[in-house]
Order: sequence, then C-alpha cells, then structure tokens
Amino acid sequence: MLNLSSDERRALRARAHSLHPVVSISQSGLSESVVREVDANLASHELIKIRVYNDDRQVRDQFLATLCELLSAAPVQHIGKLLVLWRPKPDDPAAAARSRPRRTEPRRSKRSFQGGSD
Repeated sequence: MLNLSSDERRALRARAHSLHPVVSISQSGLSESVVREVDANLASHELIKIRVYNDDRQVRDQFLATLCELLSAAPVQHIGKLLVLWRPKPDDPAAAARSRPRRTEPRRSKRSFQGGSD
C-alpha cells in the first residue's frame, strides 16, 4: 500500500471531486472480476472512484484496505459509499516507445506536393 502526505491527499481529493464512479461493488462483495476491473481502471486513469452498495462502514473500510493491498494503491478518501483510490502509472519504456513521435518540421500543405504552377 502506498502512503500519501496530507498535501498529496488533499490535491488528489480535489482532482477526484469531479470524477464519476467507474467501478461498483455490489452486495456480493469483492470478487476477482471486480479486482481486475479496478486494476484495469487504475492502470488507465491513475485516480478512480468506486461506489460500494453496502450499508456497513466497516465492510467498506475492509474493501478499501484489501484493494489497496492487492493493487499497491493508495487510499485517498472514503466518504459515504464512495471510495477513491490512486496509483501512479508505471514508468514503462515500451509504452513510451509506442507513443507517436512528435513532428519536428511543420506540416506541408497540399500545394507543396503538387509542384509549382509556372
């Protein structure tokens, strides 16, 4: 589990304010498919909200702790039935190589390829 300073947690809570929950945990609890879905969303978004459909606060706290342990994430906030988790994107050199290279020269217009009209 990652540990965050209070300033980092405050900044992440501010970023998470406008987010919508991307994963829901139903009354059946925390299954493998839910953990995989949370992992996939953390990999693509870093910061996510999870809605838990359970009335027991201790159970929701347990879900938060379990997810953070399994996925090496940091708990940002637990307010009501919403959990906010953060995990930084891994520094993957293969992902950097797959990204498009930046254009170094300006884009040429169609006219530059048609030849001059003398």
